[in-house]
Amino acid sequence: MNILVSGSHGLIGSALVPALAARGHRIVRLVRERDSRLPDEVAWDPASGRIDAAALEEVEAAVHLAGANIGARRWTVARKALIRESRVGGTRLLADTLARLRRKPQVLVCASATGYYGSRGEEILVEESTPGTGFLAEVCRDWEGAAAPARDAGIRVAHLRSGIVLSPSGGALAALLPIFRMGLGGALGSGRQFMSWIALHDEVEAIIHVLSQEAVRGPVNLVSPNPVTNREFTATLGRVLRRPALLPVPGPALWIGLGEVAGELLGSQRVHPARLLAAGYAFRYPDLETGLRTVLEPSAATRIRA
Repeated sequence: MNILVSGSHGLIGSALVPALAARGHRIVRLVRERDSRLPDEVAWDPASGRIDAAALEEVEAAVHLAGANIGARRWTVARKALIRESRVGGTRLLADTLARLRRKPQVLVCASATGYYGSRGEEILVEESTPGTGFLAEVCRDWEGAAAPARDAGIRVAHLRSGIVLSPSGGALAALLPIFRMGLGGALGSGRQFMSWIALHDEVEAIIHVLSQEAVRGPVNLVSPNPVTNREFTATLGRVLRRPALLPVPGPALWIGLGEVAGELLGSQRVHPARLLAAGYAFRYPDLETGLRTVLEPSAATRIRA
């Protein structure tokens, strides 16, 4: 298939593209406008509403991963506006464009996040669960809603509600590693909040699975079937790194240091991948220790695959 990928140089996209290419798919990268681009690139500028629609006529599937980094800095008013517009506005532009093509793609797979559910304590959250409250929940709701033009045009649309993606190259794990490697890590706040996570390998393979399953549409939780509390997560990370994880970070200190972003670290999301499992996806790394070892210890990943 000819598969369009936005956010192809991000944490997930940079792993997804070679995995798709290895299966024989032709990748078309949706990239920001600039003076020149490579033959496999299509230009767009979501902020100004520009996109090279004619270059998308041969696309058979699209994976939309682009969006400003949520945890890169404090949430100022301007930063929150950028986070929202990069997701909602970009998705709307792409969905509108695909819907107007003479030859429409079969499927549009859009990134979303478990932030859709808000902080829900110990409640088990599945795709039918109601949306939560708060900034990220509102962004995720509108982000998913922005794909409506594609769905209304008959394109199969799936929303990937991803949890914490385990990778040393980016995301929450990469931010924690320097602290834990110095032996200064520990639980965040009470440590009782649930964390829903997924190994990068399973994130990529689950996306490919969703692309191939014609019956899968709507929200799909991309998380391991085994969420853990923050206390379990930090203790396991310390064990994998062979470092103590005994220095808890009080919730108020996180709020002082990070502002509103702290609310996401202290919030609790116990998410279950009901639709993914029902669609026949088999997790390679369903438990946290195995997932952490495979991304942090290459030799362990080799043993597990064998």
